[in-house]
Amino acid sequence: MSSTKKTKQGSVKTPELENHGKYSLVNIWVVTLALKLLLSIGYHSTDFDVHRNWLAITRNLPISQWYLEKTSQWTLDYPPFFAYFELFLSYFIPPIVRNDGCLDIVEKGNYGIPTIYFQRMTVIVSEIVLFGSLQWYINTSKSHSAARRAYVVASSLVLSPGLLLIDHIHFQYNGMMYGILILMINCARLEKYLWCGAWFAILLCFKHIYLYLAPAVFIFLLRAYCLQLKIDKSKNFISNSIGLVRWGNLIKLGSIVLIIFTVAFAPFYKVLPNVIERLFPFSRGLTHAYWAPNIWAIYSFLDRLLIQIYKKVTLSQLPLQKIFKFDSELLQNEDLIRSSTRGIVGDIEFLILPTISPKLTFVLTLFYQIMALIPLFLQPNFRRFMGALTLCGYASFLFGWHVHEKAILIVIFPITFLVSRDKKLLAPFNLLVSCAYVSLFPLIFTSGEWLIKVVYTTLWYIIYYFNFRKVVLPFKNFVGDGEIILDRFINGYILGLIPMVTLVSLIDLFEHKFEVLQKLEFLKLMLISVYCGIGIISSWNGFNWLYFMDESIWDDEIDNN
Repeated sequence: MSSTKKTKQGSVKTPELENHGKYSLVNIWVVTLALKLLLSIGYHSTDFDVHRNWLAITRNLPISQWYLEKTSQWTLDYPPFFAYFELFLSYFIPPIVRNDGCLDIVEKGNYGIPTIYFQRMTVIVSEIVLFGSLQWYINTSKSHSAARRAYVVASSLVLSPGLLLIDHIHFQYNGMMYGILILMINCARLEKYLWCGAWFAILLCFKHIYLYLAPAVFIFLLRAYCLQLKIDKSKNFISNSIGLVRWGNLIKLGSIVLIIFTVAFAPFYKVLPNVIERLFPFSRGLTHAYWAPNIWAIYSFLDRLLIQIYKKVTLSQLPLQKIFKFDSELLQNEDLIRSSTRGIVGDIEFLILPTISPKLTFVLTLFYQIMALIPLFLQPNFRRFMGALTLCGYASFLFGWHVHEKAILIVIFPITFLVSRDKKLLAPFNLLVSCAYVSLFPLIFTSGEWLIKVVYTTLWYIIYYFNFRKVVLPFKNFVGDGEIILDRFINGYILGLIPMVTLVSLIDLFEHKFEVLQKLEFLKLMLISVYCGIGIISSWNGFNWLYFMDESIWDDEIDNN
């Protein structure tokens, strides 16, 4: 039993709780604030004008017109709570920013430094939600050692290269969104089920991409809070179903979720079909303009490879035609080949391999998510919930329709809360984060930010590679030579990112001098997508193995030791 001591007021305080105070994220926030301010006048993507246009729409138009306005191509396509958030920000716009064109509804924004500084500051301030939620996660740890591990997890997330690249250079508000997700996760950890459901409903009303995680949240709350079942662990079947449904809990949870969605969508009841159409634009193609490193990037690459084999290896033509039954005349259309390689938004043409339909991507995503939900239904504790949440994120990213490369964060955040549990989880985690963060590099293609993205990501990986190994709980079972060899192979693959990034950087540097490189303008994006895609798929396979085969990681004990 740990020793205790009296405070001046005479109350008893354990040493563990006293030491929680030193695990504060305030210093990290202050230091990173300086870096983010320095980046504020650097490169920003078209997403900057997207959010500027949303500020203008929500401030100048009645609410019934928000999801109908289309002067600019950057139409409002986020759920209502985010639109309310943009309206809230618009009331803080100073006159100098308003006169700069920040609130003009135009086809293409014409703005200057005042607007840039204002919008950058809104991202920085909104990130307080992320810092606050992670600080709460640390403070609610039940021991000093658990708080220490929680601090490593929390600091790795607030310093995430993904958030720096996407939010503070490229420009988005992911920090605030993931802060709300962490509030939901910590409520689940503390068994505050009503708050867990409420925060997740709020999150969905901010950004609908988190629907990918909804199956895991639904099953977890259903089993842990709304159903009363006893599972015979030795035989894995329901041994008692008396009083199956906790109707009071179900009604309370359902009412909270219904109220939140009503508040969000009720003002738009007259234009609800337009809202739904904006939120789910299925007219877009299978892949984004820049292939996300997933299954479809590999599939698209194989199609490009088979095209080159067909055109250059005469003996391959007849077998390929018999196997895949494609129209060989299409292979003579160089414009079609180049357009599909670039991954333009719209219908992607696969010239040899069969075309992928939205229905197939939905079926594959749902299948792998359901597989992850079965163990969660049988064992509805926090550890298993986080594993299912991670696998739902994996499935949506790897098999989803028109997945953006930025969506990889939906996998990284849940899995980070698991890696301090068992060293076996570090291998898929390291493979995931290294490939995922490198896959975001093409989003920032200006020379001024090249050094920042490479150096920052490298330092982050080195620091947290050793910090997680330092605080992680040891292996519970004997580790054989096979696992050691696999770990070394993974580290070798991660080191392979260095020459790959170097090669891509050299192509980028010299492509204006050599015509052949200009013709292969998509080559560097393909290299990154395919190499990182193989790594992310491999991390998913490794995590799947541990999730389904290693029960010691997912027992009822939570990280309190």
